[in-house]
Amino acid sequence: MQPDKPKVIKINQIPIGGNQPVALIAGPCVIEDERHAMDCAARLQEICQKANVPLIFKSSYDKANRSSVDSFRGPGIAEGLKILEKIKTKTGLPILSDIHKEEEVEEAAKVLDILQIPAYLCRQTDLLLKAAGTFKPVNIKKGQFLAPWDMKNIVKKVESQGNHDILLTERGATFGYNNLVTDFRSLVWMRQIGYPVVFDVTHSLQLPGGLGTASGGQREFIPQFARAAVAVGCDALFMEIHPNPDSAPCDGPNMLEMENLPKLLEGIKAIDEVVKGRGQKAANLEP
Repeated sequence: MQPDKPKVIKINQIPIGGNQPVALIAGPCVIEDERHAMDCAARLQEICQKANVPLIFKSSYDKANRSSVDSFRGPGIAEGLKILEKIKTKTGLPILSDIHKEEEVEEAAKVLDILQIPAYLCRQTDLLLKAAGTFKPVNIKKGQFLAPWDMKNIVKKVESQGNHDILLTERGATFGYNNLVTDFRSLVWMRQIGYPVVFDVTHSLQLPGGLGTASGGQREFIPQFARAAVAVGCDALFMEIHPNPDSAPCDGPNMLEMENLPKLLEGIKAIDEVVKGRGQKAANLEP
């Protein structure tokens, strides 16, 4: 059953959930170097301010779940957190990054505004409890191997520590070999657990291991997937975005090219306003 009052989570001054405008979690897949990350954050901030879309900056200091031992992972936690802290100080943007081990949580929580649990690790009880114990908001990506209603058991682990600042993210489900499929009913089912839902547009279009030693992707479908998720009523979109995806050291095939973001945001906002009953032609549709 749909909660009577859908929960609103505040990330600094950005409200997510309820009937709030759709927010964007975005940035390059991984920190390539300080200048690149800073430039991406500044450009994304400029685009989102112009579009009046709330932005949370995302980039990983370590991509531990890579296809190959030779895959680029990023600068690591020490250097990566320094870079993210500089971005946070300069731009004022909230910051999100992945955590992979309990040992990382304390240091990461000093910088990050949201701790993200990767999909492959979403059932790791000790990691969830440690993250919850920081009382920072926790974004949990649904594992590709889980049904959406199974997320309620994961939510209870975080709630057990007294933390109720939770986001749930859909990122596609395993469909045969090297392929994912998105069931948009998942966004409705997970929202019924009682927390805001996020749709990870770009990872839902990943082809895991599809290039042999790296993942492939189908970024040509990003606009359609983003619009579909907003039409269903998601609370935020997660997109990995890069100035030149073809040159990115990881996840390039499923990342959005930066120059395509302004037009996409324009369409997303229009749909969101109709779905949430704020547009001039609003139908007051409820997901």
